[in-house]
Amino acid sequence: MSSPAIALFVRFHSALSYDDVVRVAEERIEDFRALEGLQQKYYIQDPATGEYGGFYLWRSPEDLDAYRQSELRASIGQAYQVEGEPRVEVFRVVATLRE
Repeated sequence: MSSPAIALFVRFHSALSYDDVVRVAEERIEDFRALEGLQQKYYIQDPATGEYGGFYLWRSPEDLDAYRQSELRASIGQAYQVEGEPRVEVFRVVATLRE
């Protein structure tokens, strides 16, 4: 695997229970595995705030742009019953510890 070029970090509050969020993530995981250029995705939860999120590593900015325009991306709010606006941050990867 080549080093990722882009990291995407998304945080949100959900109306779902923890167990339901885990279930939704597991149901959708194959859809994310099939995405071109998505090298890794971490499903995360902040116990201090109750927020959930995703940390994605992308091969290229173009792969991230294609995802942002996809139906899969558009379905996240409804699938996770997102409350309010999610916080979305995009970073350029400048170095990696391991390949």
